[in-house]
Amino acid sequence: MSLSVAVQMDHIAKIAIRGDSTFALMLEAQRRGHTLHHYTPERLSLVDGRLEARIEKVAVRDVQGDHFTLEPAVRTDLSTVDVVLMRQDPPFDMGYITATHLLEVVHPKTLVVNDPAEVRNAPEKVFVTRFPDLMPPTLLSRDPDEIRRFRAEHGDIIIKPLYGNGGAGVFRIGEGDENLGSLLEIFATAFRGEPYVVQRYLPEVRAGDKRIILVDGVAVGAINRVPAAGEARSNMHVGGRPEPVELTARDREICEAIGPELKRRGMIFVGIDVIGRYLTEINVTSPTGIREVERFGGADIAALVWDAIEARR
Repeated sequence: MSLSVAVQMDHIAKIAIRGDSTFALMLEAQRRGHTLHHYTPERLSLVDGRLEARIEKVAVRDVQGDHFTLEPAVRTDLSTVDVVLMRQDPPFDMGYITATHLLEVVHPKTLVVNDPAEVRNAPEKVFVTRFPDLMPPTLLSRDPDEIRRFRAEHGDIIIKPLYGNGGAGVFRIGEGDENLGSLLEIFATAFRGEPYVVQRYLPEVRAGDKRIILVDGVAVGAINRVPAAGEARSNMHVGGRPEPVELTARDREICEAIGPELKRRGMIFVGIDVIGRYLTEINVTSPTGIREVERFGGADIAALVWDAIEARR
């Protein structure tokens, strides 16, 4: 089976291939003989009911500094390709939301991974609240009185933007910290109209924030991300150190609880975050971790994702 695949992504020239899951998916698609095309989200156009994009045929190589070759762009009706991978990075803003609406025009005739309507309806830090029994104490609110009440109850808290990514804007406010008021003033200006996520701080994060990858609702691999010294965030963008890790019985319990719902929603490739015994996020927009898992001797997750895609075509 040879598929025509269009990858909607941040420009391929800007990615760091050593840790990029989109690039891993592209390498595997090319290895299987699929035809790869590349385009960035701003090239989407809806023309008289047709979803078009100027797409470039692309060849990829696992060579740092020489990892791609693009052919000239060709205006293409995306209903004529077999698969679109929606892989641009968040933030989950109106541009991202609009892209999901546009891609619904061609899905499921053209298989969009992940399902665009379900991506829109499952932002990471909101969707996870459907599973409160698996989460740490969590508040979504922009009401300063409610946030202060939550902090008085739980003491040490984390506060972060609802639609942020990569660890940006994540703050730890300790029990005696006097900066909460100032931080809420900053957030009120920076994130107008959006609630914030407030969670009880989990000291277990010092041992790592586990990224578990699920394909078709089944856990297939994990890495641990350990925060740098003096840092509350474990994201690799801000210095978190990846290390190999095994799934615990609790990890499997979490995955078994959420897996059927992910599969029902057509979420082929999902990454969840687990700290200690708690689920903290469900990443469906552009999850990462494929290359790190494989680097530490784990599963070939790119191959598993393509197995799932091919089974649907």
